Amino acid sequence: MTVDGRRWTVDGKVQANSPLGGWTVDSSWTLFLDRDGVINHRIPGSYVMEIEAFKFMEGVREAVRYFSKIFGRIVVVTNQQGIGKGLMTDAQLARVHAHMREQVELSGGRLDAIYYCPKLAKDNPECRKPNVGMALQSQADFPEIDFQKSIMIGDSITDMQFGLKLGMKTVFIQTKPEDATAAATLPIDIYCQKLHDLVGYLSPKLQHNDTTTP
Repeated sequence: MTVDGRRWTVDGKVQANSPLGGWTVDSSWTLFLDRDGVINHRIPGSYVMEIEAFKFMEGVREAVRYFSKIFGRIVVVTNQQGIGKGLMTDAQLARVHAHMREQVELSGGRLDAIYYCPKLAKDNPECRKPNVGMALQSQADFPEIDFQKSIMIGDSITDMQFGLKLGMKTVFIQTKPEDATAAATLPIDIYCQKLHDLVGYLSPKLQHNDTTTP
């Protein structure tokens, strides 16, 4: 269904007038993913500090496997100020991310890079979304990344602002009711409930051999 002309709500079913299909996504495109609330369950008021606390969202591994056949690069960009607060260490986060990557790979998918900002929000560092430092670092590491041919998927307003600043397409996963009002003020392209919803939505127009959903 359409919402406010440009915005679309995805319910996991393929729709013939999919705007994503109109973007003609292929291997020249990059998929940027937020982590908490998109890949794994957020812990309200806290942080995922150990592997045991990292719980994948429903269908994420299958979705990433599917997207790995489509996108040239898949990049995770995540704010992790728990490090700046002294609640966790870089080494702890590295173990969590190694586990996340391993599980994705075991499911047949890939994550080409994971970038994180450990600094405090109050300091407004360039690496922290909505600032674009992590995206610029990804482009330095992978010069083929074209932000005009990129999609940012996140569950926070800062994720959407990050993508919009760079001219990316934006997909808002609605897990934070408190962000609904602010989201309505932004030119977000797609709204959905979980990452896996985009699998069926992407499939009609893609140029690849596997046209089945996982």
